[in-house]
Amino acid sequence: MREASRNLLEGAAAFAAGPALRLFAGDVQAPVVTLAKAGVVPMRVGGAPAATGLCRRVRGRA
Repeated sequence: MREASRNLLEGAAAFAAGPALRLFAGDVQAPVVTLAKAGVVPMRVGGAPAATGLCRRVRGRA
């Protein structure tokens, strides 16, 4: 698998985990942070490789 496609796929999977945490773990009590607010972290972390992979794929670089 090319690097651009792999980055896009990994980033999209991590990005999709964020809304899932916000939707399905909203009323779960964790000792330090609420899981609904922690769902923002995978969305931001997954957005960076997804954007990089998308840019590389559009530009044609592997």
